[in-house]
Amino acid sequence: QVQLVESGGGLVQAGGSLKLSCATSGGTFSTYLMGWFRQAPGKERELVTFITWSGGSTYYAESVKGRFTISRDNAKNTVYLQMNSLKPEDTAVYYCAATSRYSGTYYAASGYDYWGQGTQVTVSS
Repeated sequence: QVQLVESGGGLVQAGGSLKLSCATSGGTFSTYLMGWFRQAPGKERELVTFITWSGGSTYYAESVKGRFTISRDNAKNTVYLQMNSLKPEDTAVYYCAATSRYSGTYYAASGYDYWGQGTQVTVSS
């Protein structure tokens, strides 16, 4: 059973930074493509970013490009999301997700097999 546990969320002022972590257990971390999604109240869950198995490739949503950075440490079974220049519109519950599939879409929630419980990020103006 693969488990994902996020941490690092909180309340920050606009322009500030937060770093989220997602620790995994119960599987072989290096075989998972890892993603971060977010869901704001009344909105659908949306992809923020993902990183491939060895960390060689990444994708960012346009809304976060240049401000957020995803990274992974396969020795620590952990993926990170560094969020800089935060804006009030970044306020959401952030979810870590993993997939072991080598094909399919990684841009939608349906493409992922495992999910964390989420961590709240609130950016005040």
